[in-house]
Amino acid sequence: MLAGALYCLSRSSLIVGSRAGRHGLMRVAYKRELFSSAATRKLNYARTDSSEGVGSLHTRSTVIQLLNSIGSKREVEQYLKYFTSVSEQQFAVIKVGGAIISDNLAELASCLAFLYHVGLYPIVLHGTGPQVNSKLEAQGIEPEYIEGIRVTDPVTMSIVRECFLEQNLKLVTALEQLGVRARPITSGVFTAEYLDKKKYQLVGNITSVCKDPIEASIKAGALPILTSFAETTAGQTLNVNADVAASSLARAFEPLKVVYLNEKGGIINGKTGEKVSVINLDEEYEDLMRQDWVKYGTKLKLREIKELLDYLPRTSSVAIINVQDLQKELFTDSGAGTMIRRGYKLLKGSSMQDFETDRLRKALERDPEIRSGQLSVAAYLKSIEKTNITTYADEPMEVLAIIDKDGMVPRVDKFLCSQAGWLNNVADNVFKTLKRDFGALTWEVEENDPAISWHFSNSEGSFLRNGRVLFWYGITDLDTVVKIVAPFLRKVSPTSARNSTGNAFSAKQSKRYYSLASRRVPPKSQGENTSISKVALIGARGHTGTNLISLIERHPYLELACVSSRQNAGKPLEGYSKSKIVYDNLSPEDAKKLEADGVIDVWVMALPNNICKPFVDAIESVQGNSKIIDLSADYRFVPASVAVYGLPELNDRNEIASAKKIANPGCYATCAQLSLAPLLPYMTGSPVVFGVSGYSGAGTTPSPKNDPAVLHDNLIPYSLTDHIHEREISTRLGTSVAFHPHVAQWFQGITQTISVPVKKGALTQDYVSSLYKEFYRGERLVAITDEVPLVRSISGSHGVVIGGFQVNQAQDRVVVVGTIDNLLKGAATQCLQNINLALGYGEYDGIPTAPNSTS
Repeated sequence: MLAGALYCLSRSSLIVGSRAGRHGLMRVAYKRELFSSAATRKLNYARTDSSEGVGSLHTRSTVIQLLNSIGSKREVEQYLKYFTSVSEQQFAVIKVGGAIISDNLAELASCLAFLYHVGLYPIVLHGTGPQVNSKLEAQGIEPEYIEGIRVTDPVTMSIVRECFLEQNLKLVTALEQLGVRARPITSGVFTAEYLDKKKYQLVGNITSVCKDPIEASIKAGALPILTSFAETTAGQTLNVNADVAASSLARAFEPLKVVYLNEKGGIINGKTGEKVSVINLDEEYEDLMRQDWVKYGTKLKLREIKELLDYLPRTSSVAIINVQDLQKELFTDSGAGTMIRRGYKLLKGSSMQDFETDRLRKALERDPEIRSGQLSVAAYLKSIEKTNITTYADEPMEVLAIIDKDGMVPRVDKFLCSQAGWLNNVADNVFKTLKRDFGALTWEVEENDPAISWHFSNSEGSFLRNGRVLFWYGITDLDTVVKIVAPFLRKVSPTSARNSTGNAFSAKQSKRYYSLASRRVPPKSQGENTSISKVALIGARGHTGTNLISLIERHPYLELACVSSRQNAGKPLEGYSKSKIVYDNLSPEDAKKLEADGVIDVWVMALPNNICKPFVDAIESVQGNSKIIDLSADYRFVPASVAVYGLPELNDRNEIASAKKIANPGCYATCAQLSLAPLLPYMTGSPVVFGVSGYSGAGTTPSPKNDPAVLHDNLIPYSLTDHIHEREISTRLGTSVAFHPHVAQWFQGITQTISVPVKKGALTQDYVSSLYKEFYRGERLVAITDEVPLVRSISGSHGVVIGGFQVNQAQDRVVVVGTIDNLLKGAATQCLQNINLALGYGEYDGIPTAPNSTS
C-alpha cells in the first residue's frame, strides 16, 4: 500500500521544463508593498485623472492585465524591490530591434507602459535596419555590408536618418497613447570617431557617452527613447550599430539588466533546438565556445556580451528575449529567454580542508543550528571528519554544498546560500553541477521554506510529512524510494527528537542593518596577537591617509610595508620613522603580486568612491590570508558575506574580527548612527540630521567646498537630498533618515543637530541622558555629556561626543547633538579600530586619546 502511494507521489511530483528560481530571489524576505513609492504616486494620480493618457482606464487596465499575466504577487514584489535598489537610470538598458517596432509595436508599448507604471525607467534604444533596407530597395539601391557592418554613404545616411526619426516618433507616440510620458532623444548622447572612413564611410566608433539628456528625461518622469546616431566632435552625424550603442550605454550606466529584444526570444541550442535558459560565463564560456553549434552570429554575440559583462558589476546581467516575454523575464522566477551573467567559477573538494578556513566558517554560520548556538562550527566539522563527502562552493563562498556519499543514495547534508548567492543565481549554478556529478540525490526542506517551489522544480519526487519535505531526483525504482522514505518517516514522526529549525537548504539572513540588542558585543580591549603586522596603504596622499600613517607610527605592532600615491610616487614618506618608505604608484597587478608573496597582512583602501574595486578584485583573486579595509562607500551596502560593516560600537565585533573585508563607515554616518541608535525603539517618524563639516571633508582636490577664501564667513549647503550618507544611515539603522550636509570654514570636525520624532510622553530630558549613558557604558570612544558638545572641542579627538539633549514641550520630539572628528573617528581612527579587531590586537591599541566626557 505504502509502495503504491509512494510510486504515485513520485510520478506526480515530476516537474518538466520548469525554470523556477532562475533569478534566485525566492529567499529574500521583503517587507515592501507591491509598488515602489514612485509607482504608487503614479497610480494614485491615474485614479484621479479622468482624461485620456496617464489617468485613462486603458492605462490602468493595461497594468492590471500585465500584473495578472506574469506571475505571483510574491515574485513581482521581490523583483520590484531588487530593481528599485539602484538609481532609476541603473535599472535597465533595453535594445529594441527595428523589426519589433514594425511588427510588434503594440506589445512593445504595453510592456514599456507596464514598467513605467510600476515606477521603473528603462533606457530604451532602438534600431531601424529593416526599414532602411526596405527604403533602399524601393529606390533600387542594394544594401552593402562589410564584415556585418552597413556601409553608410551620404545617400544611405539620409535614409537612415529618415527611418530613425520615423521609428522613434512611432514608438514615442504609441507610449503616449498608453499614458506614458516619453522623450525622443535622437542626438547628443554618443560622441564618435570614424570607424574606418575609407572602408565604411559614415559609420562611427563611439568614444564617449553623454548621460545628461537621459538623466534629465528620467528626472522629468519620462522614458528616454534613443536612436543610435552619434556625432563627431566637429558635428558630423555618424551611423552606429544599435547593439554597439546599447553596449556603450550599459558601460556608462552599469544597469542591473541589459535586454536585447529579438524575434527568436533567446539563444537556441543548435543541437537540441531548445532555448538556452541560463549561461554563467565564468563557469561555462570556454566550453560553450567550443561547442559545434556555437558559430557565426551566436559566437560573435556571446563574445560581445562577455566583453560587456567583464566590465560591469557582477549583479548585472544580459537577457535575450522576445518582446512578448519582457515582463515575464524581469518579474518572475522562471524567466523567459536566455539570461547571461558572469557568475563564478565553482570549487570542488573532497574534504573541508580544501577551503579557506575563515570563508568556510562564515558560510557555515548561515546554518540555523549553528546560528542559534545549538551546534558550533567546530563541532559540526568534527562530526563529519570521517564522513565520505564532496563539497562545492563558488569562489566567494556565497553558496556551500556538502554532499554525504556514505548512504545508499547521496544526500545533501548542507546547502547554505547567502542573499547574494540567490540574487546572483549561484544556487542554480551549484545545483546544476550537483546534477551533473550525481545521478541521484536526496535532500530535506521545511514545508514553509520560501524557496519551496525552487526545490520542487529541481526534484523528480517528494514526500511530505509533519511539515517537512523529502526531495529526490534520479531514483526510478520503487524499492529505493521506499528505502529512503522509511528513515525520513522515523525522523519526522511526532515522537522523534527533531530540531525543527534544521534545514539542509538554509539561507535565513539577518536584516541588512543591525539589530542593536543582538548585534552589539562589548569592546575587545585586550588582544591576543603581539606579532608585527605589515600594512599596505593605497591612496596615501589624502587627509585620511596622512592621519592613518601617524597612527601607525605610534602603534606597537603595526608597520607600513608600502604606501601608494600616484601624485607622490618616488617621493620619500615624511612623518614615519619605523623604516624608510618611498611612495609607490601601485597597479592592481602590483597589489596582486604583493598578496601572492604574502608580505601584506592588511590592505587599507583610502581611495575615492568607485575606484578601489580593481585592487580588491586583484587581491582577492589570490585567495591569500590578508584582510582588506575599504574607506570608500563601495562596500557599505553589500551583504555581510561580501564585506562586514565596521562600526564596532553598534555592529558585532566578532563578525568584524573574522571578516576578510571590512567596509569602514562614513564620517557623517558614524556620528549620526551613534547619535540615533539609543532612540530607535522610541522613534515614530524620520529623524532629520543637520550636519556641518570642516572643509577637510571635501578632500584635497581644489574646489569651492575646500577653498578657505570661498568659505570665509560662509556656510555652503550641498547634496541636500539623496546624499550617500543619508542612504548609509537609513540602511544601517533600518529607518528612513533625512540628512542635510553643509561645509564650513574650519578645517576638521563635524557637528550634527538631530531632530527625532518619538512616542508622545515616552521620554524626558533626564531619562534621555541616562538612556545614552547606559547604552554606551564601557565604550571608550563614545562620550556622553549633558552640555551641548562643541565642534572646536572635538577637533583632534579620536571619538564621538553626544549630548545637549532636549525634549520639546509637546514631548514628541527629542533633539540630540553629536560631534566627531571627520578625519579620525570618522575615518583613520575607526580604520585602526577595525584593523586591530581584524588582526587580533586590542581594539584601542595605538589610539592615543578618548573624547572628553562628563558622563
